[in-house]
Amino acid sequence: MLINADFSRRAVMAHEHYQWVASPQAGVERVMLDRVGQEQARATSIVRYAPESVFPAHRHPGGEEVLVLSGVFSEGQAHYSEGWYLRNPPGSSHQPASAQGAVIFVKLCQMPRQERLRVRINTRDPAAWRSERGREVCPLFSAGYEQVCLQRVPPGALLFAQPVDGAEVLVLDGEATAFGQSYGRGSWLRLPPGETANVAGGPQGATVYLKTGHLGHVRP
Repeated sequence: MLINADFSRRAVMAHEHYQWVASPQAGVERVMLDRVGQEQARATSIVRYAPESVFPAHRHPGGEEVLVLSGVFSEGQAHYSEGWYLRNPPGSSHQPASAQGAVIFVKLCQMPRQERLRVRINTRDPAAWRSERGREVCPLFSAGYEQVCLQRVPPGALLFAQPVDGAEVLVLDGEATAFGQSYGRGSWLRLPPGETANVAGGPQGATVYLKTGHLGHVRP
């Protein structure tokens, strides 16, 4: 299965265009944002867990990155509410579930084999944020091959102070503008190198998930 599989091209999914597709597990649906492969795929998705849904225990040979967007997402006896960022390295395993229901942003099979860091960050904790270049930033992960953070972008301010080698943006709150369009909460943009200069905070600003540096080595 190929969905937005040419990483040299812009890909956009506005929240109002979500199309929920049932997963193989009852009670779990997903919006496929990009995908290269079948169930064991390099994939980026919005995943929705119905209350009391449980996914079978499984391994992630290529790693998994999760941002909890709403509800409570669980791994065994560990429970993560809205705002938690999780990073499970290649070779890790878990049994995800949600007693009350949850929506999460998930990236699968996108980590290098040598990554070993397990990350758990509560982005709702004020101590996780710092001031950088006139805005608030919550660092989530940084390595030579990618940088991940949350940013609170002021109204009208450009997201990027300088050119970057491609970027992925998920609007978490407020509104972002790009290429003459407005994108509200839940909208996702994947921008190749050369197409990142026009992204800015909307009239009320925006809080965004931002990943950079990871697209330069992905083959279309």
